[in-house]
Amino acid sequence: MASFHHRIKSGAKGSAAEHARYISREGKYGNREDLVGTGYGNMPTWAAGDPSLFWKAGDKFERANGAVYREHEIALPAELSTEQQKELVTRLVHELVPGKPYQFAIHAPKGALSSVRNPHLHLMFSDRACDGIDRPPETVFSRFNPTHPERGGRKKDSGGKNRLAMRDQAIEARRRCAALQNQALAQYGHSARVDHRSLKDQGVAKQAEHHLGQARIKKMSESEKQDYLQSRQGNV
Repeated sequence: MASFHHRIKSGAKGSAAEHARYISREGKYGNREDLVGTGYGNMPTWAAGDPSLFWKAGDKFERANGAVYREHEIALPAELSTEQQKELVTRLVHELVPGKPYQFAIHAPKGALSSVRNPHLHLMFSDRACDGIDRPPETVFSRFNPTHPERGGRKKDSGGKNRLAMRDQAIEARRRCAALQNQALAQYGHSARVDHRSLKDQGVAKQAEHHLGQARIKKMSESEKQDYLQSRQGNV
């Protein structure tokens, strides 16, 4: 049954390159066997062939308390085939990060409580959207100059927005994400649908599930795992 999960996170200076390695399963993460696909785009000319150069530059040149990247973490409908999920990801990237440097990875790890796959998308992106000005790495992440844009860095899309504006932007992103998933489900003949709203806003009395965590799951017996899965199904 399709369920909606869309989390938007931020990454501080010094964390971007490592996180990019994590989602793309490179280096010390290469032994994980859940990678389904990767991609990137909208990179400046000096990082067009290697997105890691962009994230490394952000880690080095972004201001001390600035976010180098933001990320959409999105559950993909298990009803869709792998190829259909990849097609949906293409639509999500186009809709959620237009004109912004991005790198994504699709993971499909097996659930800790069962052998069912958990397909999801990690979509890293920079809020410093392309503006047509060719800048070296040290300038891209500097402060924006509204009078002479060519003398400063790229403008951040989140710059100058208050918490209310950022909240509304996040809600709209979640709404668009759900709409695209429902379009894909309908296109391929599935009756399941997702809803970006909270259970309370949907008028659903079901209680939200608590995250068990890997450590607790490892301590559970097989019968305890089965009891938990059955209770989860009964709470749908």
